[in-house]
Amino acid sequence: MSDTPKEQGKPQATGTSLYRVVALTILVHVAFAGSRVAVSLYALSLGATALAVGTALSLYAALPMLFSVHAGRWIDRVGARGPMRLAAAMTAAGSLVPLADASVAPLFVTAALVGSGFMLFHIAATQVVGRIAASGDPARAFSLFALGFSISGFLGPVIAGYAIDHAGYRSAFLLLAAFPAVTALLLGLAARSMMDGHRKDGPVPERRIGELLANPRMRSVFVVSAILSSGWDLFAFVVPIYAARIGLSASTVGSLVGAFAAATFVVRVVLPRIASRVTEWRILTAVLVLAAAVYLLFPLVQSVPLLFVLSFTLGLGLGASQPMVLALVYAIAPPGRAAEAVGIRTTLINASQTFMPLLFGAVGAALGVLPVFWAMAALMAAGSWFARRR
Repeated sequence: MSDTPKEQGKPQATGTSLYRVVALTILVHVAFAGSRVAVSLYALSLGATALAVGTALSLYAALPMLFSVHAGRWIDRVGARGPMRLAAAMTAAGSLVPLADASVAPLFVTAALVGSGFMLFHIAATQVVGRIAASGDPARAFSLFALGFSISGFLGPVIAGYAIDHAGYRSAFLLLAAFPAVTALLLGLAARSMMDGHRKDGPVPERRIGELLANPRMRSVFVVSAILSSGWDLFAFVVPIYAARIGLSASTVGSLVGAFAAATFVVRVVLPRIASRVTEWRILTAVLVLAAAVYLLFPLVQSVPLLFVLSFTLGLGLGASQPMVLALVYAIAPPGRAAEAVGIRTTLINASQTFMPLLFGAVGAALGVLPVFWAMAALMAAGSWFARRR
């Protein structure tokens, strides 16, 4: 059957919308990813303890943990464009807070604002991508979306690290704030229909979180997603501390985090081809096994080249997880509740991001970082057993 002109134009328009939302997400995520590195290093330079750094990083997820489900329901109801613009403005404002005072306290405010802003933007952007994926190839759409995170996950820490080394912390935070500020401006100029195609008017039926959690398939996805998130969180939290203890510079720390992000980009380029041959659960099982092995080895290594190899290897594994988890969420979620389901996943992830850094910080302050790495290796191994049973 030959395509009509209309049918030929529709995928192109859909592709254009997908590239736009990915580009906007990259700008906001650069600020988020760079902020986590900059806040950690700035706090350490001010004499903060590992527990204080863990507390600051936990605040990136504390408010999102409480409000992600409500944010998802709101986005399901009003569309994505307005929430995305508000989220970008919050992220920019939070990035500027450390300029007010050279102390640890403003960093807590930065973490709360940047974390909440990015949570809101992520849920809204995911809803737009999910709507686009429903009319095309879900694996390709979510892989491209995840590729955007890989790009910004690389750029954010590297930009932050080099800006700190060459221009200082104040310039670094100012530079990070510029990225979401541009996003807010672009969203203000964009056509409303570009992001709000899923907007709903009229009364909304009562919804219960328990209805989604009662679904055993969705519950399994949420559990594995939370375990994988803790693996990401440990890397973002403990690598700056571990690197500082063995005498590495801020730019090296940023480059280590950047190597992780570069690996996520590499694996996501080939992931659609892999996903066409292997089920999501097999991929997630392999990811967890690989992560367990890397976390077992990481605290035994001080050579910078080997640390880059381990960071890149971990990125290859964990980088494959996000597209697979999102594809499963959108495949299982009831119609009209996709953003809410993403909100529940985000709540669980943010619970991990809130409490795990506190736990990591307390254990690290008392016993050192080696038990933290090895405890995470054990959790990843347990997660691989759980995923394999699915």
